[in-house]
Amino acid sequence: MYIGGPQKRAENVFRLLEVMDTKGNILRLITNRFDLSAEQISDLYRSRWAIELFFKWMKQHVKIKNFYGMSETAIHNQIYSAVIVYCLNVLIQLETKSKKSLQRISRWLKAAIWKPAYVWLRRVGEPSSS
Repeated sequence: MYIGGPQKRAENVFRLLEVMDTKGNILRLITNRFDLSAEQISDLYRSRWAIELFFKWMKQHVKIKNFYGMSETAIHNQIYSAVIVYCLNVLIQLETKSKKSLQRISRWLKAAIWKPAYVWLRRVGEPSSS
């Protein structure tokens, strides 16, 4: 299969696959990989989609604005640290049965970092005023 019209056509030949997703919907995938089976390409697509969803979640919840180092180890450490902080905030929310948003809890914990734990636990557990 070629992509494009007679005047603007891609030079490469492509392969159109129709695969079914987990909900029974048909997905059409275009690839230039002729060495893999339709099932292998479908698995690669699912894996890639899972990675995309993970990064979407990271952007929405972990809020890393910039990296402090450029090495692979530095980036891994920053991502691990951010995910751990997120999980700790969720645990605080669950343990205190707080109705406050994770963002509010996180902001209060940052502001009260050097206060005794009972002070910020009491504050996190207060009923929301909003």
